Amino acid sequence: MAGTSKDNDVPQMQIRLVTKQQQYSVPDYPLSLSSTTTIKELNILVNQLLKDSATEETSEIEFDFIVCSELLRAPLIEHINERGVSTEDVVEVEYLEKHPPPEPQDCLIHDDWVSAVAVCGKWILTGCYDSSLHIWTTKGKRTLTIPGHTAAIKSVAWISLDAETGSFVSASQDQTAIIWQWNIATNSVECIHICRGHEQSLETVGVSLNSFEMATGSWDTMLKIWSTSAEDDNEDGPSASKKSKIERGKTRVPKRTLKGHREAISGVVWSDNSEVITSSWDHTLKIWDSELGGMKHEITGNKSFFDLDYSQLSRGLITASADRHVRLYDPRSTEGSVVKTTFTSHSQWVQCVRWSTTDDHLFISGGYDNIVKLWDTRSPKAPLYDLSGHEDKVLACNWKNPKYMVSGGADNTVRIFKSSRHVS
Repeated sequence: MAGTSKDNDVPQMQIRLVTKQQQYSVPDYPLSLSSTTTIKELNILVNQLLKDSATEETSEIEFDFIVCSELLRAPLIEHINERGVSTEDVVEVEYLEKHPPPEPQDCLIHDDWVSAVAVCGKWILTGCYDSSLHIWTTKGKRTLTIPGHTAAIKSVAWISLDAETGSFVSASQDQTAIIWQWNIATNSVECIHICRGHEQSLETVGVSLNSFEMATGSWDTMLKIWSTSAEDDNEDGPSASKKSKIERGKTRVPKRTLKGHREAISGVVWSDNSEVITSSWDHTLKIWDSELGGMKHEITGNKSFFDLDYSQLSRGLITASADRHVRLYDPRSTEGSVVKTTFTSHSQWVQCVRWSTTDDHLFISGGYDNIVKLWDTRSPKAPLYDLSGHEDKVLACNWKNPKYMVSGGADNTVRIFKSSRHVS
């Protein structure tokens, strides 16, 4: 039961400290403290409890605290009052080691706007407005520059990668997507297929989880599904025996075309091997069955969507849009609002979003305010960190390799931030 401290008239309350990080566990009996207790004071308390129970000298650890499913960012009393919790109750306070700030690692200089970036292992693939593709190492060394497209590149994705070869796709305003094969030993690339079928600029490309198919979205409002195979299935053109006479690979046609959007498709992501989710300037998100070729579900927003990403860990969908907000959706929700959380911090349009592949609560966003932000879904009012460095709008971001947050911008650079958290 809440009481009042003798020193002043501040109400007391009881909390129970819990953690999933067993190395930091303390006794979970109720503790009485001031209802105005802050994060700093909770940190002192937990560190003191850890010190008391330790057999040897321990170093100070900075913790974050989760109360009522959200990270604590105000004094306890304010936080629980906002959520309708009584000071009469024993409040459960979960604590976890605070995410360390990402460290600026490298700046990769390009000749034009960097509008596309994809990371796989130690390799970074970038695409520019001058129609060039580049392969870099995560250490910042440019390995290869690839001409081929005739207009700005808007999206890139890795298809496969092993020690000897890599395969990737680039989507361009020249109305084509090109599938490339990279021989790592000789550091040479070959254009395997040119995917033709869209009637306007391609904006986005996404590869299925098993890498057998890819989906492209375009200004022509169409979603097209293609094979990623290097083989000659589903081809339009001369036979394989004549392939050596063809200047730049062979034309590939789509396996199917899905109609439904009324404006440009801005983002595409596969939620499983047969389900594709798209975002569009027409204010909608659509969920498609790529095998049956039909739309399964539609979510309507109130602004144009510029990007989206789906988490295999949390099953959540995040979107970037023209109203400065990032939104978290439950794409399968049929009850109440499908918008679960709105994240507000960017001062201009949000252009790109990407989930962490190892933590179901973390994601990054990049905006026209030149900033990349690292978010925790349990802290909607403030990001964990602002990752500064870009001098113009951020156009693309990627966090496929858990160690590196990578972003490309209109300042002609790619910025690499290293995640300081230990990745197992």
